[in-house]
Amino acid sequence: MSAPRRAVALVALLGTLFLLGGAGSVSAHSAVRETTPGEGTVLKSAPKQVTMTFTESVGITDDSLRVLSPENRRVNAGDTEHASGRSDSVRVPLDDGLADGTYTVAWRVVSADSHPISGAFTFSIGKPSETTASVSAEPAVNPASGALYDIARYAAYAAVALLIGAATFVLVCRPASAEPLRGLVRAGWWVLVATTAALLLFRGPYERGTGPSTLLDPELIENTLTSRPGWALLARLALLAGAAVFLVRLGRGAAAETEGPEKEQVRPKPVVLAVGGVLAVGLAGTWAAAEHASAGIQVPLAMTSSMLHLLAMAVWMGGLAALLTTLHRSEALLSAASVARFSRLAFASVAVLVLTGVYQSWRGLGSWDAVFDTSYGRILVVKVCAVVLLLAAAGFSRRWTSRLTDAEEPLRVPVLETVGVRAGGSADSGAGASSSSGDAGESTSAAAGDGSDEKPENESEPTFVPGARRGALRRSVLAEVVVGVVVLVITTVLTGTQPGRAEIETAAAEETAAAGQRTASTTLIPFDVGTPGGQGKVQIVLEPGRVGENTVEAVVIGPDGGIATVPEIRLSFTLASQKIGPIDAGLTNKGGYWGTSSLNLPIPGTWTMKVTIRTSDIDQVSESRRVKILR
Repeated sequence: MSAPRRAVALVALLGTLFLLGGAGSVSAHSAVRETTPGEGTVLKSAPKQVTMTFTESVGITDDSLRVLSPENRRVNAGDTEHASGRSDSVRVPLDDGLADGTYTVAWRVVSADSHPISGAFTFSIGKPSETTASVSAEPAVNPASGALYDIARYAAYAAVALLIGAATFVLVCRPASAEPLRGLVRAGWWVLVATTAALLLFRGPYERGTGPSTLLDPELIENTLTSRPGWALLARLALLAGAAVFLVRLGRGAAAETEGPEKEQVRPKPVVLAVGGVLAVGLAGTWAAAEHASAGIQVPLAMTSSMLHLLAMAVWMGGLAALLTTLHRSEALLSAASVARFSRLAFASVAVLVLTGVYQSWRGLGSWDAVFDTSYGRILVVKVCAVVLLLAAAGFSRRWTSRLTDAEEPLRVPVLETVGVRAGGSADSGAGASSSSGDAGESTSAAAGDGSDEKPENESEPTFVPGARRGALRRSVLAEVVVGVVVLVITTVLTGTQPGRAEIETAAAEETAAAGQRTASTTLIPFDVGTPGGQGKVQIVLEPGRVGENTVEAVVIGPDGGIATVPEIRLSFTLASQKIGPIDAGLTNKGGYWGTSSLNLPIPGTWTMKVTIRTSDIDQVSESRRVKILR
């Protein structure tokens, strides 16, 4: 299999693992900290605006907040904007003279780490009322658009690893021939260009929660190009254009410098390494600027750590793919010096991965409780186990590399760093010299000729990996690549999961906000007793919806939408988990509605509320709903 085909196979394997591994939809990375008016509150007068504060910075569009009247009419008096210059707070002005009733706020924003979130809440003016406002219960991300976006993200991670890793292998490890790796570098570049362009198109439907059919919507494309994730993707395309020029010039220079019978790769000039390093750092920065590192605590340090982590991963994993490609190309000789250089490079990469990984884990978790109590923590544990397995596979590779280095005395030329099996033969006193190394038909020979072609005594041919050890090294490197792909998949899933620290802070913020704001719970329950005209809805208002004394009002709404009278309404509450109830609310007819002011609920929890509506002496129906009672 050619190098480009192996690259495509690696990307395909990555996508397959994503599809079969059950990588779910991206979790919300921000949450509502506070709303004004508060959820479920009943106001005496109409508010001038609706304000929402989140646990981190959010991106908005003109209609990020939609306020709907009981008749499902929009009452926004203007566009959504950030409140008082705060990036974590948004607001929208409301029309004057809003009538009494229950209003619905439907919201949709984008977290600082580029993941969209959405939801809805209600508040009432005067007293709660029936509302016909329709709010979609669909997830924040359309499943089809989310799947396409995630596949492109996975492929982009694989491509950047191939591009940076294979190029670094050629420049730093200096294999005898770079020809087998050119296809690998080209494949990495093309796949990264294609996935970046795809992400630019998928970003709009992903953010808005629309299907793939809106892929080419000019408005969505414009929104993407003016957003921070869009800027990062555009910067990535610009850097890839620079990388293309760099790689072409590098290839021409290498071809000119390696002309000759031995085709030895020379050490690249410092300026070449510097330019390549700047391009690699820039590419890594386009990821750090649009994901977890760009939000939360210690952002500058986190972004630096994220870039180093990505670069170390690319150098190690992409380098392994390059080494495996070279080992599988029987016509390409691989010197033991190149293997030893990569061994040292891989060790340095692992050290960087461990250090940055420990920091990122601490930043993402925040506490030991988050290790097993959050999705992020559990996925991180799986990644750590996979990394341990990867390090074990790397240990076998290093063992074979050490055997190459220690098997025979090193050659005498430090520049070549030639290690491994002793080069057979030496320069004779006459004309012509030959040397051979390895087995299984792998050999090198110095050109025979007159004295002008002889090498000086202090020089020798590079030693190449012998066949038997080449096969063992190939197998251990293949094991590293397979486990490494799994680690890469888990890492990509981790970047799409809400950090444990944020999940715990979000839960605490939601509990605090609910405890401080909620003053009423409104439940609308349809019913049908099975007789003509026996359909309707019962609206139950529970205030304040907390432990202790509560007031209940139950209103029956008939088929025509007007208030209806019934002979009886019974209401009871049961907390099955604590074996409490049923507690009878003891509703009485208040003239137009049924109610009580003495319902006592002893402990918090999710209770089952059962309502029975009797419409005649013999016709009645019971319905149940779950309600949350706060502390």
